[in-house]
Amino acid sequence: MTQSLSLKANSLSRKRVLRCALLAVVAAQLVACSVFSSSKTPKPKELEPNVARFAASQVWTANIGTVGSIQLSPLVQGDAVTLATASGTVVSLQANTGAELWRASLKDRLVAGVGGDGQTFAVITAQNEVVALRDGQEQWRYALPGRSFTAPFVAGERVFVVTADRAVLALDADNGALIWDRPGTDGENLSLQESLLLTAVGNTLVAGYSGRLVGMSPDTGSIRWEAPIAMPRGINDIERLVDVVGHYSRVGNNVCVQAFQTAIGCVNASRGETTWTQKLNGAVGVGGDEGAVYSVDATGRMQAWDRVDGKQQWLSDRLQYRQLSAPVQVGRAVVVGDSTGLLHLLERSDGSPLNRFQTNSSGIRLAPVYAANTLIAITNNGAVFAYRPD
Repeated sequence: MTQSLSLKANSLSRKRVLRCALLAVVAAQLVACSVFSSSKTPKPKELEPNVARFAASQVWTANIGTVGSIQLSPLVQGDAVTLATASGTVVSLQANTGAELWRASLKDRLVAGVGGDGQTFAVITAQNEVVALRDGQEQWRYALPGRSFTAPFVAGERVFVVTADRAVLALDADNGALIWDRPGTDGENLSLQESLLLTAVGNTLVAGYSGRLVGMSPDTGSIRWEAPIAMPRGINDIERLVDVVGHYSRVGNNVCVQAFQTAIGCVNASRGETTWTQKLNGAVGVGGDEGAVYSVDATGRMQAWDRVDGKQQWLSDRLQYRQLSAPVQVGRAVVVGDSTGLLHLLERSDGSPLNRFQTNSSGIRLAPVYAANTLIAITNNGAVFAYRPD
């Protein structure tokens, strides 16, 4: 990205501000339609005896404080993992040892984070502010026009933000000045109170919302391409909600995603072309490797899909109704967490069990992360567990 940018502080209409507020309020109601609503949750499938075919040992634990309802996107950079809590803690840990690199304690409740480029880190507060940190110290704040539940994306000396009404903003990483602001979409009455896709492929900013991936110029916000994953269908606004959730899989220019409750698919982000899609009712996102994309549907069935053509490779219902996290691939294993705090390792070639580990009983809703040859799981009460293959 170039640095020769005109700083334009576009004024935001009262209509847009009110619309953002309405979207955020309505979005909070979406939890009622979850397949895992407490009054409707089927009994989890009984687990088979643990086979322990993938040897690993717990190497460290840490505690960052209760995660709460924050839309936490753990940031992995090299051998560091940076995390945040709803109460305002932002902490960076050494992935291979658990040693604390730095910690910031903000006085605000947080709703999304963490984004960062190794120098500037950013989170979103419940007061609709972007807060930027350097060396654990607050640098600046920027007041958003409405709610955001997606971790900022930091690159090229800019902080990018996508709001609940699908607006995208670019801020100067040094001082928080507004560089450009792309208005949100019209005609959509509901917003997903979850993290949406926001990343970069080469020199293209990629955002996911309204059932599609959108490639934009990071310098101006102008749209370069749009690639559909799912089309809104249904008789009401909830059924028509198809935002692209934040946990994705990227290999080179190939980006694979989950459209909320409708489909998964892959996009060639260099050309802006959808390569394939498959119907799938899910909401947690996907994982993947060079050969496959791994998904979890709304009932907890896990599936593997060929990354090139989208053909199903295997399906496993062994963990059905266990409220699984998004999957992550670690060597020969595909790893998910569940609501009881178990980490499940499945063989990536056929979905057969490899091992499982108990963290604690607070549960795991965040996808595990892998850094410095270490598998890291963050539980709902803020305990962090790290495992390393033997």
